[in-house]
Amino acid sequence: MDYDPLKTAKAIKIAKKCMRIVYQNIYFSIGVKLLCLLLGALGLANMRLAVFADVGVMLIAVLNAIRALLVKNI
Repeated sequence: MDYDPLKTAKAIKIAKKCMRIVYQNIYFSIGVKLLCLLLGALGLANMRLAVFADVGVMLIAVLNAIRALLVKNI
Protein backbone atom coordinates (compact mmCIF):
# COMPACT_ATOMS: atom_id res chain seq x y z
CA MET A 1 0.00 0.00 0.00
CA ASP A 2 0.96 3.56 -0.50
CA TYR A 3 -0.79 6.90 -0.16
CA ASP A 4 -2.93 6.47 -3.27
CA PRO A 5 -6.60 6.50 -2.19
CA LEU A 6 -7.63 4.75 -5.41
CA LYS A 7 -6.06 1.54 -4.11
CA THR A 8 -8.49 1.41 -1.20
CA ALA A 9 -11.00 -0.56 -3.27
CA LYS A 10 -8.33 -3.13 -4.12
CA ALA A 11 -7.39 -3.43 -0.44
CA ILE A 12 -11.03 -4.05 0.47
CA LYS A 13 -11.32 -6.77 -2.19
CA ILE A 14 -8.15 -8.45 -0.92
CA ALA A 15 -9.46 -8.32 2.65
CA LYS A 16 -12.80 -9.85 1.62
CA LYS A 17 -11.02 -12.65 -0.23
CA CYS A 18 -8.83 -13.33 2.81
CA MET A 19 -11.85 -13.44 5.11
CA ARG A 20 -13.63 -15.90 2.78
CA ILE A 21 -10.58 -18.17 2.92
CA VAL A 22 -10.38 -17.86 6.71
CA TYR A 23 -14.03 -18.86 7.09
CA GLN A 24 -13.56 -21.77 4.68
CA ASN A 25 -10.64 -23.03 6.75
CA ILE A 26 -12.57 -22.66 10.01
CA TYR A 27 -15.67 -24.46 8.73
CA PHE A 28 -13.65 -27.24 7.14
CA SER A 29 -11.48 -27.89 10.18
CA ILE A 30 -14.41 -27.85 12.62
CA GLY A 31 -16.40 -30.13 10.31
CA VAL A 32 -13.63 -32.71 10.03
CA LYS A 33 -12.95 -32.62 13.76
CA LEU A 34 -16.65 -33.06 14.57
CA LEU A 35 -16.78 -36.00 12.18
CA CYS A 36 -13.75 -37.53 13.87
CA LEU A 37 -15.34 -36.92 17.28
CA LEU A 38 -18.54 -38.60 16.14
CA LEU A 39 -16.65 -41.58 14.76
CA GLY A 40 -14.65 -41.79 17.98
CA ALA A 41 -17.85 -41.78 20.05
CA LEU A 42 -19.16 -44.65 17.93
CA GLY A 43 -15.90 -46.56 18.33
CA LEU A 44 -15.00 -46.37 14.65
CA ALA A 45 -12.08 -43.92 14.88
CA ASN A 46 -8.52 -44.99 15.49
CA MET A 47 -5.31 -43.05 16.11
CA ARG A 48 -4.62 -42.54 12.40
CA LEU A 49 -7.93 -40.79 11.94
CA ALA A 50 -7.24 -38.56 14.93
CA VAL A 51 -3.85 -37.61 13.49
CA PHE A 52 -5.46 -36.79 10.15
CA ALA A 53 -8.09 -34.70 11.89
CA ASP A 54 -5.37 -32.69 13.58
CA VAL A 55 -2.34 -32.51 11.31
CA GLY A 56 -3.92 -33.30 7.96
CA VAL A 57 -6.57 -30.63 8.27
CA MET A 58 -3.91 -28.11 9.28
CA LEU A 59 -1.92 -28.87 6.14
CA ILE A 60 -5.01 -28.56 3.96
CA ALA A 61 -5.87 -25.24 5.62
CA VAL A 62 -2.37 -23.90 4.99
CA LEU A 63 -2.52 -24.94 1.34
CA ASN A 64 -5.94 -23.30 1.05
CA ALA A 65 -4.61 -20.12 2.64
CA ILE A 66 -1.90 -19.88 0.00
CA ARG A 67 -4.67 -18.87 -2.40
CA ALA A 68 -4.71 -15.49 -0.68
CA LEU A 69 -1.37 -14.74 -2.35
CA LEU A 70 -3.03 -14.88 -5.77
CA VAL A 71 -4.54 -11.40 -5.73
CA LYS A 72 -3.06 -10.10 -8.98
CA ASN A 73 -6.36 -10.32 -10.89
CA ILE A 74 -8.40 -8.41 -8.32
